Amino acid sequence: MQSRSLAIPARFPSRPATQLLSAACLALASLAGCSNPLPLAVVDRVELTRYMGRWYEIAKYPTRFEKGCHGATADYTLRPDGKVDVVNRCRKGSMTGKEDVAKGVARPVDSQTNAKFKVMFQWPFEGDYWVIDLDPEYRWAVVGEPSRKYLWILSRTPTMSEPDYNGIVSRLPAKSYDPARLEKMAQQ
Repeated sequence: MQSRSLAIPARFPSRPATQLLSAACLALASLAGCSNPLPLAVVDRVELTRYMGRWYEIAKYPTRFEKGCHGATADYTLRPDGKVDVVNRCRKGSMTGKEDVAKGVARPVDSQTNAKFKVMFQWPFEGDYWVIDLDPEYRWAVVGEPSRKYLWILSRTPTMSEPDYNGIVSRLPAKSYDPARLEKMAQQ
């Protein structure tokens, strides 16, 4: 009787080779800025008509396009074609500074949840806008995107209760967001 070896076929890498390949992939992902291997979860459902209207920015990750902004707001208006008109406003330098306005269009890209959008302020560049946390009464929302480079905490009012804010902040690490990077927005 001839014994048969249980050797791994050549098309399947050995365990050390697999480990080396995995380490190389992780290193490349890290260099590419893909340090968040887990997908970013969004809320189960956004009712677009309830989401429309004015939102006040309570806190955010710092961005170059909002540098020096005070009193930032976002106004969303649902269009007949299902897209959303976006008007972002802030005061530059102080609450009495010159108003800066940016107009754009958002389009839903996930009809199952209505929680993922592509937003365009300047053609042809689009950015991700994902609703990752949302109050059941639509009093506040948290918006992020898959790379975790951007984050906004929004409220229907210029202020947010400490329990609401602290609850949001406590849930951010589970979504691979660093609460220490948050910067509060001055509001009226």
